Amino acid sequence: MALHPVQDAGKLIFAPANDKTNSQADQYAKGALSLDELDPKSPFTQFHTWFTAAQQNGVHQPETVCLSTASLPSGRVSARMVYLKELDSRGFIVYSNFGTSKKAKDIENNKWASLTFWWREMERQVRVEGLVERMGSEESQVYYDTRIRGSRIGAWASKQSQVLEGREQLEGWVKDVEERFEGQEKIPIPEFWGGLRIKPEMVEFWQGRESRLHDRFQYTRLEDGGWKIERLSP
Repeated sequence: MALHPVQDAGKLIFAPANDKTNSQADQYAKGALSLDELDPKSPFTQFHTWFTAAQQNGVHQPETVCLSTASLPSGRVSARMVYLKELDSRGFIVYSNFGTSKKAKDIENNKWASLTFWWREMERQVRVEGLVERMGSEESQVYYDTRIRGSRIGAWASKQSQVLEGREQLEGWVKDVEERFEGQEKIPIPEFWGGLRIKPEMVEFWQGRESRLHDRFQYTRLEDGGWKIERLSP
């Protein structure tokens, strides 16, 4: 009697971890993607179309995205889940601590970053690669003012990614900031906090297909500011 691959190899996990189909990976069969379905001029317009479809088709928090950065000269990559907060004609915008966060340290000497969206319910993903720029305080304040008070206080209090002696230390910082802004509804944005705009040089739209023969289309920015669209092999 043959043993399960996990037992054979002594592995803690053996993919695919699926007991419903004899350990075969699930098949993607919810859609297809062709060139004539894509916006011919702008990946921003195309992303807006897909994002709206995700909102309307029950995708859980479609703004959730994996932001990846890399430090130099080591090339060591870091990734974390964040929320996309804005999309404008220049790029994809997230917000962060510029003072102590790992991503901020990476971006100091390497402006390249990537975003990856995964919308399981539609079997779609979007990949973005581009250069990062910091947004000004006035522009960032507009978004900051939409946050609940606790989140605005938290932006001041947290020394993001620094080692804590315990939860009590963080709660002490929060208390200090609450006292500082007690009775003040309009809280200024911290000088070390604000928006990061990822200005894409490449955007890929990926639609899952059966047998892993996915549909992939890549927008690449041209020197004149336009975009070239190419189908990629899965």
